[in-house]
Amino acid sequence: MKTASDYILPAHSEWDIIIIGGGATGLGTALDAVTRGLKTLLVEQSDFAKGTSSRSTKLVHGGVRYLAQGDIGLVKRALKERGLLQQNANHLVHHEEFIIPCYSWFSVIKYLTGLTLYDWLAGKFSFGKSRFFSTKETLQRMPGIRSKGLKGSISYYDGKFDDARLAINIAQTAIEQGATLCNYTKVTNLIKNESGAVTGIEMLHMLNGNTAKAKGKVVINATGVFVDDILAMNDPTSKKLVRPSQGVHIVLHKAFLQSHAALMIPKTSDGRVLFAVPWHDHLLVGTTDTPLNEHALEPRALKEEVDFILNTAGDYFQKVPNEQDILSVFSGLRPLAAPASGDENNTKEISRDHKLIVSAKGLITITGGKWTTYRSMAEETVDLAISHAQLKATTCKTQNLNIHGCSAFNGNHYLDLYGSDREKIEKLAAELPEFNQKLHPDFPDSEIQVIWAARYEMAKTVEDVLSRRLRILFIDARAAKMMAPKVAAILAAEFSQDESWQIEQVKAFNLLADGYIYGHQNSEQLPN
Repeated sequence: MKTASDYILPAHSEWDIIIIGGGATGLGTALDAVTRGLKTLLVEQSDFAKGTSSRSTKLVHGGVRYLAQGDIGLVKRALKERGLLQQNANHLVHHEEFIIPCYSWFSVIKYLTGLTLYDWLAGKFSFGKSRFFSTKETLQRMPGIRSKGLKGSISYYDGKFDDARLAINIAQTAIEQGATLCNYTKVTNLIKNESGAVTGIEMLHMLNGNTAKAKGKVVINATGVFVDDILAMNDPTSKKLVRPSQGVHIVLHKAFLQSHAALMIPKTSDGRVLFAVPWHDHLLVGTTDTPLNEHALEPRALKEEVDFILNTAGDYFQKVPNEQDILSVFSGLRPLAAPASGDENNTKEISRDHKLIVSAKGLITITGGKWTTYRSMAEETVDLAISHAQLKATTCKTQNLNIHGCSAFNGNHYLDLYGSDREKIEKLAAELPEFNQKLHPDFPDSEIQVIWAARYEMAKTVEDVLSRRLRILFIDARAAKMMAPKVAAILAAEFSQDESWQIEQVKAFNLLADGYIYGHQNSEQLPN
């Protein structure tokens, strides 16, 4: 199996499309472009999905709240993409039942009516029909919910997934189709010709310090909350295109809900939507929506955000969670289209849809949107690139293209999320039986998965493995710290690194992980 680490980027190489940014949008654009026959390069300054794309609420959905806002078109498009994503990555995208507890009969009527329309909009891509459950049935399906005043609930179906793992699988698919993907490769400057058109990029490899240049017929800026940084390279006076909005999630023990279904709280004290989603045998609760003026690779949760989640969950859970119950807390920054005027602190007034523009001759910028619609956003972006640069390409192929790993899902083994790679991992485990030891007594993950991540999933650091390949940092930060020395030792052997490298890796990871342990955080963000 060929991975990105097999590629050595030649100096002054020429490409049809160069994509800056290795999140969902950038990776989807690379896959769309290469499957149309375009010579494609993608560069990412850190690891794939390091930013927003690994920090979502883990939902593949049409957007119930957008339906309430009357955006029927956005919801219908997203529901179609939800169905295609489940079809093309069925090892990672699954149907999930969501329960909306109702404490008034008006709520029962309102939500059942709205979700019946939601089902109808999905058409042939429906995940299941909405229905009403009595109080007794609701408590049977969700024993952890508050029973006082409960009139019943509305059940509806949406999708759930592992965001970072899907990003890695999309990257693998793009590489298999012929694209070149480079993580830990930062764009330091845009190259322009005499007329001011963008014709390429200058790059710095963040791990070895090497530099290179690449020429492209079109450069695509898909860097999420960092799009303005790239735009400033082209024009230092350019107006900011995005306004970051921070979303915070906490992870609790699954006993707080005791249900296979997810909880959806449709209207919190400040009008937001909050979810409690079973995820990796734990309970993920979020998200917040806080406007920020700055962006970072490692944003930090604010105390008021965590308090908001705990207090809201406490209104619905029979067992009220507190700060000591938080196993991990993480933050993600959504790149919302900046408002032209009005209240800049009201993120409800900022566009949730994506924005696609020609920023300059040879430079296209795509930002906004959400994970569920990554494929259609990529299709639109490549369509514009083909038109703008007059590229010779075939039509879009991704609607029915299987993502790497796509296979029948059984759901009864921890390796099933690898899909078709499960058999290959088990074969590798048989070849290297000395690495069949668990990384931590409370988790099923084994040492062989670290080797697999290093050899076949482009993992370069302890953080890559424990954060985005195995997801432990996002589930239980203290457990992740306990695993770090063992992971570092395995990676050192794989990459022929010495003991000092291991020590530095563990030190850096522990500093990072402390930011995911509530109470260890401080107000300062880690350096980018």
